[in-house]
Amino acid sequence: MKIPIMTYIHRIIEKNIRHALQRGKSILLLGPRQTGKTTLIEEQIHPDISYSFARASTRLRYEQNPALLEQELEEQVKKFSKPPIIFIDEVQKIPIIMDIAQHLIDRKMAQFILTGSSARKLKAGHTINLLPGRVIALHMTPLLYTEIPNHTFQLEDILLYGTLPNIVTEQNKNDKEADLFSYVTTYLEEEIRAEALVRNMGHFSRFLQIAAGESGKQLSFTRLSQDIGISDTTIANYYQILEDCMILLRVDPLINTQTKRRLIKSPKYLFFDLGVRRACANEGTQLPQKMFAALFEHYVGNELIYHSQLSNTPCKVKYWRDSAGPEIDFVLEMAHQYLPIEVKWTDKPSIADAKHLIKFMDEHPETKEGFIICRTPQKYRITKTILALPWQEMTSLF
Repeated sequence: MKIPIMTYIHRIIEKNIRHALQRGKSILLLGPRQTGKTTLIEEQIHPDISYSFARASTRLRYEQNPALLEQELEEQVKKFSKPPIIFIDEVQKIPIIMDIAQHLIDRKMAQFILTGSSARKLKAGHTINLLPGRVIALHMTPLLYTEIPNHTFQLEDILLYGTLPNIVTEQNKNDKEADLFSYVTTYLEEEIRAEALVRNMGHFSRFLQIAAGESGKQLSFTRLSQDIGISDTTIANYYQILEDCMILLRVDPLINTQTKRRLIKSPKYLFFDLGVRRACANEGTQLPQKMFAALFEHYVGNELIYHSQLSNTPCKVKYWRDSAGPEIDFVLEMAHQYLPIEVKWTDKPSIADAKHLIKFMDEHPETKEGFIICRTPQKYRITKTILALPWQEMTSLF
């Protein structure tokens, strides 16, 4: 049987990478596995020298003697008339290699592209060199909506299966499902075991399932600890592990207020991909319709965070919630300005859907405009300062 040749899917982050390299900078590209880091570098950047620590034989060679890599590289760079681009994949598996990269960068002998799927291993301890001032840190994500070829996915498919490149290009839904569960079992659990910080994998597996179901909701470590039967501190540590492995995205609350409101101060967490979230939660594909509204909010949050990471303007994605109930799903904080965003599953939001936006804008008079991201086919004004925006157009906010 003839195997079809897969067409490379271009990524928005390519221009950020090329711009950094043209400036003579090195790059630390972090992101969960299977988001396409290696494929992008090999297909589009074509580095001069490559090493992959994902290969056991390569990893063992330099784990035993990291200085050997430095000696080899010093000889290899002599073959080039200008500093070559050196690609090291899964650098977190041998973090001391960061020192070697610094040595060659400082001597202007090479530029590096270093990729990794665990920030925890790179920052653990006090001896890890994160190359401050020497590298541009970038984040690789699942496919953004604008990157999906021909926008062929229906919104419901995105909410169910997510947008990991291999999942998007797989046509058979049963195979998509099998691949997602394989991702959870062969990557997530193995990756966590490799952290050597989780003593009871049974507890952690139960936590992972509950955390997936609670993704995007207001957290209560106490309630989770009671459900699983482990301490609050262990729950907090588990969340930190998933955040460091880039499986969870943290959304901090906006706590600035000029009123006497008692604002919620605990963070929310979003799974980096909705297909992986569902596989972790073990929910199956026949979800009740009422769940799609929550999944839609989750998806919009992910897209906002990912576009904020790509934006040239510093931007933070937060949320706002009064303990008495009023809540804004997401607030973009950029250049000392707020852009409040509500997410609604409807295709025709009304003034009733904007009541919390109106309240937020009354209390933050510096806010000029609010948005309801929804399924409307065309944007339209709900009030002079509140716009109903199709979810496909949320990139216009950046």
